[in-house]
Amino acid sequence: MAKKLILCDCEGSQNVDADAISRACKLTCSSVFTNLCTSQIDLAAKELAQGDVIIACQQERQTFEDLAEEINVDSPGFLDLRDRAGWGEGDTSAKMSALAAEAILTMPLRKSVDVISEGTCLIIGGTAAIDAANELCDLLAVTVLLDDANLLPFNRKFDCVVGAIRAVNGALGNFTVKFDALQQILPGGRNAFRLSAPKNGTVSNCDIILDLTGNTAFVPSAEKREGYIRADPTHLLSVTKASFEASQLIGTFEKPLYVKLEEALCAHSRAEQPACSNCLNVCPTGAITSVGEHVAVDPMVCAGCGSCSAVCPSGAISYDAPSIDTIFRRLTTLASTYKKLSRISPHLLVHDAVYGLEMISLAARFGRGLPAHVIPLEVDALSAFGHAEMVAALACGFEHVDILVTPKSELNVLEDQKELAHALAGVDAVSLLQLTDPDDLSEKLYNLDKATISCSAILPIGSRRQVTRLATRALQPDADIITLPSGAPYGAVVVDTDACTLCLSCVSLCPSGALGDNSDLPQLRFQEDACLQCGLCSNICPENAITLRAQIDLTDISLDQRVLNEEEPFACIECGSLFGSKSTIAKITEKLAGKHTMFATSEAAKMIQMCENCRVQAQYHSTENPFQNGERPRVRTSDDYDYFSKRKDH
Repeated sequence: MAKKLILCDCEGSQNVDADAISRACKLTCSSVFTNLCTSQIDLAAKELAQGDVIIACQQERQTFEDLAEEINVDSPGFLDLRDRAGWGEGDTSAKMSALAAEAILTMPLRKSVDVISEGTCLIIGGTAAIDAANELCDLLAVTVLLDDANLLPFNRKFDCVVGAIRAVNGALGNFTVKFDALQQILPGGRNAFRLSAPKNGTVSNCDIILDLTGNTAFVPSAEKREGYIRADPTHLLSVTKASFEASQLIGTFEKPLYVKLEEALCAHSRAEQPACSNCLNVCPTGAITSVGEHVAVDPMVCAGCGSCSAVCPSGAISYDAPSIDTIFRRLTTLASTYKKLSRISPHLLVHDAVYGLEMISLAARFGRGLPAHVIPLEVDALSAFGHAEMVAALACGFEHVDILVTPKSELNVLEDQKELAHALAGVDAVSLLQLTDPDDLSEKLYNLDKATISCSAILPIGSRRQVTRLATRALQPDADIITLPSGAPYGAVVVDTDACTLCLSCVSLCPSGALGDNSDLPQLRFQEDACLQCGLCSNICPENAITLRAQIDLTDISLDQRVLNEEEPFACIECGSLFGSKSTIAKITEKLAGKHTMFATSEAAKMIQMCENCRVQAQYHSTENPFQNGERPRVRTSDDYDYFSKRKDH
């Protein structure tokens, strides 16, 4: 059954054109109601009873969910047209249609794992920690870590230890804590409790950590670490709120798996030589670690910021909640549907589901709202909206992209991705909006003075690298080679041919296969489209003959291998087979002939100029063959054994 969109103009406060929406997105629409959540609630019940409907209102979601439960039907879907479109200025039919078309896209189910917390809680701090433990000990299995033995309580309602934390790893349900100078209470005897001898390196586990020290957190980006709760011990309200939050962390929780890792694509290192560390440099929580030739992602620590996906040059790490291709489909749907009803090119406003959504809602209810040509795109992770998504949006038909940054956004990542997108697009068509006032947001969008762009729309299909190349060719059709900012994941390898000896170390370690050789000739070949600019080749080159140049070659030449360096091959002096290069054989001959014991004579030195097969033959037949063991012993026959048996009989 096709979905049906239930429309309401919210007491006539917005203009809703049901026919235009239905025509543009091929979606069945109801007649336009006016008070669907109040005086027309009976009509809402009739619509819900038909099944498979979408209510075009988010504010009264609870009302309609309760109604669905009351009449025993499935809960409907929901789409916010009012705040995002209905209360903006101008003709919003095209925008409403685009948002409706996006709402009916089939989205893949998000992957997740279950996290179990049994309520084992470590509280760190002083007096505030003891007070919090007294409140929580009936709900949680509490242990308090003190740094001052004089603060030890005289009751045994909960466990207390004295010591210092060396390291904290893990997240909700599986924290691992390493202690130094740890002392436990010895409960026997009179007077104050005695303590055990201090012990270093003690390891323990817990489900929850309540940090009331007021000092620097024991984990990076503590606000993003699930199960790690902090509060200012001098602020009673904050401590109370933190204690309540800790008390709720018992049971089974669903942990989203935000990113997908394909180890074979990772260009982190090869043969213990360092290469790409982009994801390690930007991960705020420390969820990504180096494990040899690739990185590893701890899904329990990952907070889903998406920065790693944006900066990964190879696609080894990709955002998976939802996947990248889902974002591309949403961009295409929004732009193409909008253009069915409007000749004005749309602008894209990327925002998150909390801060940005609230800013848009407040601007709509109390201010001018969003302009009719500004289409909001809600994403789970702003930092995952990298240069590939930015240029893809422009190439899909959006003439400008604005990203509404939150106070907790990874601004450095977004800035770098914006600059790269500007270089790829050829104009500054991407803006980061750092605003805190909803009115300022409306004012900014209604008076946008940034550059816009227009091009033939593309269909973004493939990996982020493939979409970036396709979009850039559409945005700059006359460009051949575009210079990019330093650190871009696209570029060329530049070889100093005077220094290069064609040792081909770079070829053997190149993680993407961009560098190659020729089995028939001494050549170093390069395919620019495959180059990740990871730096491994320049790090491994013994002659320091390789440098990197950040650029993107939009010509077809970049898709084929081209020769960076080559030499005339050397012919074996015995059989004439080609092997090595003339310069290499000449250098080896110069260094070894007459100077090394194995090549002291002129005859021995000739072996340097022989191919592998001829060299083995020459060594075997040489009178000074080091493997020669003298004349081979005569083979014994049956006559020999007869002779020995006769001697034995005598």
